[in-house]
Amino acid sequence: MPKEGDKAPEIRLDTDAGEPFRLSNLKGKKVVLYFYPRADTPGCTVEACEFRDQSRKYTAKDAAIVGIGPDTPKAQTKFKDKFNLPFTLLCDVDKVAAQAYGVYKEKSMYGKKMMGIERTTFLIGEDGRIARIFRKVKAQGHAAQVLSELQVI
Repeated sequence: MPKEGDKAPEIRLDTDAGEPFRLSNLKGKKVVLYFYPRADTPGCTVEACEFRDQSRKYTAKDAAIVGIGPDTPKAQTKFKDKFNLPFTLLCDVDKVAAQAYGVYKEKSMYGKKMMGIERTTFLIGEDGRIARIFRKVKAQGHAAQVLSELQVI
């Protein structure tokens, strides 16, 4: 699992539009890389819409927002279009990125144990290193919390 100060693991996934994406192509920009459990569910929708509503403030700070979920391109596109999300969503169907970032974990829901994505955000600096990690994120208010951290890096 990467730690603050580590070089961010490379990500090579398809976007919601089916285009190839490489995290290293964003070097020189700040990146908000947020992992979420499933598109178009209540918590994920709150989180995505808060990032959407503050996206101009992120752009003004030269920061790119990138969401990663385990959904198919079709599901990601539907989610993005339904909520007018102005940022890239990545399709981590095989959970390759989630495993590289240590966010694919055993979770407990209604007393049942299962594997899933733990809602986590990585703030990556212009140098490609992880500046801040937000674990076990609560969706509401998270976008504002991350935005305030952009002042520090």
